[in-house]
Amino acid sequence: MKMLQLRTRGCVFLLSYCYLLLLTVAQVTNPSEVNALLAVKNNLLDPMKRLSNWNKGDPCTSNWTGVFCHDATGTVGYLHVRELQLLDLNLSGNLAPELGQLSQLTIMDFMWNELTGSIPREIGNLSSLMLLLLNGNKLSGSLPDELGYLSKLNRLQVDQNNISGPIPKSFANMSSIRHLHLNNNSISGQIPPELSNLTTLLHLLLDNNNLSGHLPPELSKLPAMRIIQLDNNNFNGSEIPASYGNLSRLAKLSLRNCSLQGSIPDLSSIPNLYYLDLSKNNLRGSLPSKLYDTMITIDLSGNHLSGSIPGIFSDLRFLQRLSLENNQLNGSVPANIWQNMTSTKSSSFT
Repeated sequence: MKMLQLRTRGCVFLLSYCYLLLLTVAQVTNPSEVNALLAVKNNLLDPMKRLSNWNKGDPCTSNWTGVFCHDATGTVGYLHVRELQLLDLNLSGNLAPELGQLSQLTIMDFMWNELTGSIPREIGNLSSLMLLLLNGNKLSGSLPDELGYLSKLNRLQVDQNNISGPIPKSFANMSSIRHLHLNNNSISGQIPPELSNLTTLLHLLLDNNNLSGHLPPELSKLPAMRIIQLDNNNFNGSEIPASYGNLSRLAKLSLRNCSLQGSIPDLSSIPNLYYLDLSKNNLRGSLPSKLYDTMITIDLSGNHLSGSIPGIFSDLRFLQRLSLENNQLNGSVPANIWQNMTSTKSSSFT
């Protein structure tokens, strides 16, 4: 009996020791991720010494700046880096390819720094990534095809950089994307019609680039779309697809200065549309004869629109800005068009 008790106590002690050993192992970051973070730091210039504690201790347990970890997972029990948030730290240098080794990463945020160089294609290996925020830097080169296979990516912000080249067709595989912000770059080529596969997309911001070709009618297949913003591109000779009138959830349509021609399509079936800017194009024909009274901003200036000003503009009770100047309109302005205007709101017709 005593022998059995001794064996039992020995087993309990051994199990307790193993458990404590496992806890000890669990309190360190996965070694490959530590090496990846050190490579990231080596590629950066940090004049403000914001990352000075990246040389001390363990990334997860020593609270390295911008590094956030979750509990241990898997059989080994290491801690994993889940978020890398290094926004607005006055960092320069390049993004290291080793970022692709942070296999459990869900958020990568380098916004508002001075980063140069290209976007590493290895980021496309991060199958858990949900937010990729690189806007407000000086990144150049093209958008890697590999980013298109980030199936969990919810938001891609690469705006306000020096990115060139086309939008990869592979981006049509971003099955969870809701916000695609590529504005204020030098992106060229056509908008891939394959983007119509992005059924979760809410915001498509491509303004201030070098895009050309035609506006894809296929974008009208995007059921969740709220904002289409394509200002200051060169869709020379392209017309606004009539099918855009089927975007029933659209709130903002901004196609300012895009070299568009043809007529304004029927937008009367879009109940939540509040912002419409089609100014500085080559549009012809008449003004819209029907719009929902949700409209707040209408700018149709700088076109070749003709005919009279419809009375429906008088019924837009929330309208704050109406700009129709530099067209070929005639007739008189409806007297009651001013009834909902206040001194803080603007309108121009000349």
